[in-house]
Amino acid sequence: MPSISDFVFDHTFAIAGAFVVLYFVLCAIYQLCFSPLCDIPGPWYAAISDFWLTTHVLRLQQCRTIHTLFEVYGPVVRVGPNKVVFNDLSTTKNVYSLLKFDKSAYYKSLLTNDNDHAMTTLPHTSHVFRKKGYAPHYIPTNLAQFQPDIHHSALELVNILDGIVKGNSVDCLTFFRHFMVDVVSASSFGYRIGALSKWAMDTEDPLVTAIGDFPKRGILRSAVHKRAWNLVCTIPNRRWRQLCDSDRIMAEFVSARVYETKSQMVSGASEHSDRVTLAQRLLRYHSGSSTATASDRDVISEHMGHLVGGCDTSSTTLSYLCWELSRRADVAKKLRAELDTVMPSRKAFPDITTLQNLPYLSAFIKEGLRCYGAAPSLLERVVPSSSVKTSVPEAFDLMGYALPPGTVVATQAWSAHRDPTVFPAPEAFSPERWLETGDNKEQLEAMNWHMMPFGTGSRVCGGQNLAQIVLRIAIAAIVGNFDLLSPLETTEKSMEMRDSFVIFPASMACHLIFNARKSE
Repeated sequence: MPSISDFVFDHTFAIAGAFVVLYFVLCAIYQLCFSPLCDIPGPWYAAISDFWLTTHVLRLQQCRTIHTLFEVYGPVVRVGPNKVVFNDLSTTKNVYSLLKFDKSAYYKSLLTNDNDHAMTTLPHTSHVFRKKGYAPHYIPTNLAQFQPDIHHSALELVNILDGIVKGNSVDCLTFFRHFMVDVVSASSFGYRIGALSKWAMDTEDPLVTAIGDFPKRGILRSAVHKRAWNLVCTIPNRRWRQLCDSDRIMAEFVSARVYETKSQMVSGASEHSDRVTLAQRLLRYHSGSSTATASDRDVISEHMGHLVGGCDTSSTTLSYLCWELSRRADVAKKLRAELDTVMPSRKAFPDITTLQNLPYLSAFIKEGLRCYGAAPSLLERVVPSSSVKTSVPEAFDLMGYALPPGTVVATQAWSAHRDPTVFPAPEAFSPERWLETGDNKEQLEAMNWHMMPFGTGSRVCGGQNLAQIVLRIAIAAIVGNFDLLSPLETTEKSMEMRDSFVIFPASMACHLIFNARKSE
């Protein structure tokens, strides 16, 4: 027979449960009927909770999901209790270039070494200070000093592919990541770390693996509570622990390089070099910090951010470009014909100025960045408070909808690059759309305005010039020396894009065959 205490407990539990249910029901009613955002179109279940969108984030399909919402609801969609996405060029200019809204807290999931870097610095004004430290490094005239290193790595890439048995495939995603680590390390620290050589010897490079893991680690961290993340990182699985430790692995490598550079600067050994590495530039810039330790930590974090931003993104785009070449003989033939005019020797690569003046190569790269730009995800910003000194009124007018301070707003390159009114047949890979024909000036101008493969506005990717240079040189090296084929395992399904802020193939690999170019 139940006791009185059991009876009281059961009823107390039932009442508490009823109050919890009532609370959530009232919250849902508020979000749907009384919230300042309630008039904005979108799925009702997205308006009452972030859970629905989070499920698509964890499924690595946020970009495609948001794009579908634009097709259903129009250019402004509510995707969370406090989040609104938009697909409009004028609004993009306002939010990212003119008003320069601060970033949302989402970016904190991409902290490196538990410290901020340019990408994770939320306030616009603080970002300006960080950007001044590295911006001069990425101007074209300075990057030209590192062109011999890029050519050296491109030649090593060709020689390694030459040595692969005909018919054997290569996982481009991994191979090109090793290539990019060599390139970015040369620019950052002034020497090549030999990542490509390790790949050729079938030796795993923990740094390269960590760089590939870091974006996935970031998206998982953003979707779960910190305590839950710390708990799941204790799972005794080697590959899982490797992913969780990706930040630490990168930090150890970069710290060693930074302190080595600092020692050389103190001894005067670096003064004899005719070029300034990114490490030297950042150490000098941050030397005015309150303490040397704070300065070094900022330099280390910044470098880690540049390694991830420079290596994982370009290697993915390069892999997709090669995949297109493997299935588009017509495109490969046009590229080869153009490159042959400036490459008398297949292993002597033209300088970047020459490559930038090749119209079809430029069109091919642009179309690749439109379709396969490595970071097409939501760029979250926050509507500022009226107390902040800005020209934004208390409620920000987003295409007729009044958004209160604190609202998260965002657009994504994925959708901007697939607007059918700007890019006819947007899912088709067509470099020809970028070629001047004499009567398509307005169309080209509209397409250029909608392009944002490196972000947009004041927070645009600082390393985009380096990425453009490397993509051109790498494609010239590959097209000039190889015929590309797709093996049976590389299909439309295996190459379907997934996103965790950056994109990658559904199969997590891009296997292609590089056969030595036939004599013509």
